[in-house]
Amino acid sequence: MTKRPALLAAPAFLALLAPFTPAAAAPVEEAVAHPAQWPAAHSPAAITDPATEARITALMKRMTLAQKIGQMIQGDISAVTPADLARYPLGSILAGGNSGPYGNERASGADWARLVGEYRAASAKAGAGIPIIFGVDAVHGHSNLPGATIFPHNIGLGAMHDAALVQRIGAATAAEIAATGIEWTFAPTLAVPQDLRWGRSYEGYAADPALVAAYGRAMVTGLQGPLRAGKAVDGAHVAATAKHYLADGGTHDGKDQGDARVSETELVARHAQGYPAAIDAGALTVMASFSSWNGVKNHGNRSLLTDVLKGRMGFGGFVVGDWNGHGQVDGCTVTSCASSFNAGLDMAMAPDSWKGLFDATLAQAQRGTIPMARIDDAVRRILRVKFKLGLMGAAPIQRGAAGELGAPAHLAVAREAVAKSLVLLKNNGGVLPLKPGGKVLIAGPGADSMAMQAGGWTITWQGTDTTAADFPRGQTIGRALADALTKVGGTATLAPDGQFAQRPDVAVVVYGEAPYAEFQGDVANLAFRPRHGEDALVARLKAQGIPVVSLFLSGRPLFAGPLLNASDAFVAAWLPGTQGAGVADVLVARADGQPARDFAGTLPFPWPADARSPIAAPLFPAGYGLTYAHPAPVGAVNEDPRVDLSAAASDNLWFNRGVAPSPWHLGLDNAVTARSVDLAAQEDARRFTWAAPGALAIDGPPVDLTRQADEGFEVRLEWRIDALPAGPIKVSVGTGSLDVASLLRLAPQGAVTQTRIPLRCFADAGADLKQVGTPLRITAPQGFVVTLSNVRVEATGSVVPCPPKA
Repeated sequence: MTKRPALLAAPAFLALLAPFTPAAAAPVEEAVAHPAQWPAAHSPAAITDPATEARITALMKRMTLAQKIGQMIQGDISAVTPADLARYPLGSILAGGNSGPYGNERASGADWARLVGEYRAASAKAGAGIPIIFGVDAVHGHSNLPGATIFPHNIGLGAMHDAALVQRIGAATAAEIAATGIEWTFAPTLAVPQDLRWGRSYEGYAADPALVAAYGRAMVTGLQGPLRAGKAVDGAHVAATAKHYLADGGTHDGKDQGDARVSETELVARHAQGYPAAIDAGALTVMASFSSWNGVKNHGNRSLLTDVLKGRMGFGGFVVGDWNGHGQVDGCTVTSCASSFNAGLDMAMAPDSWKGLFDATLAQAQRGTIPMARIDDAVRRILRVKFKLGLMGAAPIQRGAAGELGAPAHLAVAREAVAKSLVLLKNNGGVLPLKPGGKVLIAGPGADSMAMQAGGWTITWQGTDTTAADFPRGQTIGRALADALTKVGGTATLAPDGQFAQRPDVAVVVYGEAPYAEFQGDVANLAFRPRHGEDALVARLKAQGIPVVSLFLSGRPLFAGPLLNASDAFVAAWLPGTQGAGVADVLVARADGQPARDFAGTLPFPWPADARSPIAAPLFPAGYGLTYAHPAPVGAVNEDPRVDLSAAASDNLWFNRGVAPSPWHLGLDNAVTARSVDLAAQEDARRFTWAAPGALAIDGPPVDLTRQADEGFEVRLEWRIDALPAGPIKVSVGTGSLDVASLLRLAPQGAVTQTRIPLRCFADAGADLKQVGTPLRITAPQGFVVTLSNVRVEATGSVVPCPPKA
């Protein structure tokens, strides 16, 4: 039971915090929460005061119904302009993971501040003169912004077991968000991931609900500062969002936006513990989860949103939805969902559907489908948060201290967090720390990759195109190690491909997962799949008698038994962010032979002994971690994944290193021949030659690609054009065909190139993306020769035009 904070002596106004409970039919019995079984909590009395509530009451009396409905809807900067606010008085604007000011995802802090100011000024002039509240996904630092301080993702923070440092990270993040004129972040994530196949596992701190609760309290306090009675949140702090309510980390088979099929007892004990702590700490907003509980979408579950959250837990802020999440509620669409508002949603996140949702919700309010009392409750909660953030009145709180972006003090906090997050799984023979004066090879695909070490939600949603140039005050791991080694008289060769002229004393091989976010990271099992020949590289070095340190970058523990056995030392580095120097602080010894820091991290989740999930018998339990001070040998581990890896292909990976992974298969007509060739590694591509007009096709079971298309994903072909005859070159997805000949004529022949085609282009060309059984067909005339390496569907980092229809 969570201790309730003391309330004000004269709490009459606190009755206004009580939730509105509409008369509505309950959902199915098994998805109905019983508030008495849940922990009690309460937003601090300092969230508001009698004078503020009186001002809200007076303001609401002057507001029209349309103005009230506007407050309950949030649009994205990619789909709403400041000028739109004159007609549609929206209450909030967000910048989604792939949205940047003026279409530029690498916009400066000044451009962010200017954009926010334009929306704010437009909203203040419209309707009731209520300024918008602006939100961003600043989930590991102000991660949309080049030059910001990027901290380890939450899984790395969980390895630290240091709530005080988490609070300092929150404060530094808030200062940098506020520096761009923004006052609201969609963080912290309070998920307790149970099945690490979930693509958002790295957004969870740990498997321990108590640690999640402690971190939730710390992060909210760091982001917002302690709430003070009668005082607005100051200009160096921002509103926090406790998310995603509820059990987003408990879905069946780890499916993103899936169904948590658990009892109410487990829902409370395992998944709810972070929320009372965050609410007691003063969290001003809570975000509803895309996911369901026992078949009922959380965006429409009144017993969770109203009876538990606003009732039992005494939450006095407002509940915001996730990206068009209201549209997943039974009977709803993204442009019409009265049942979600009636269930307790206060503000719908309607990034591109805001206009239709505004019109439909206004009509529903006029008909009484959404009771006026429910509307007034939602609007009051939203205005309460705006007052607390100092957005209202003649002298609003000013945010915009540009000097806070990437400030040295913040970079130091990030470096400390990186060092404390590292977990030493193996160190046989004492190969670590790296000795002063030694010769070290630094290799692997992650050795000089800011994208791999920062992960998703960095600059763009998926984070795939992040570069070191985006963060000039950061260091890739390889360059940080090289710099540290040089300072202690050593030599370092930074060569991702593992080539060297002078034999090294030891090799550090940096590898792991490619960046991903949300459902793009969902996997079929926990097997790590080398994509760049990392396994062969480690084996080659070992065959030459060179000790190998594996530095593993990942958003979750993964089965890597063969690589663990092949490595003398193995370090779980998670997704450490931009400050690679924190890795060097632990791995590189000073001139006296001692490192600046010992290992301090321990596993926040168990490490799997095989690729099966959920993990039943771990190789290393949660809490495991070696140190220099307390070493221990690690014997040979299991190398059998114990699952069928051939059945693990993604809907989004159609051709990988020259092979169509199961369940896909490659088909050629008689005009096309193929042979395996070396492009970047041994037999990592297939060369196709057209002896006559013909086609190749990748076929398999029908898949639904509409979600990827709606999110702006694109088909990416990594290939080398070896011969390009005259005539059309058609690329097809399903029944939609496009002519890419003009694109290929601009590409350098004989060099590896990447062709990007948005999925929506194929839909525009007639493809039914709900049922795609042939995700790729290439049709060409005689003489076409192409070496194809990879074909996948990925999030786009920029606007790409469509090729002409075939």
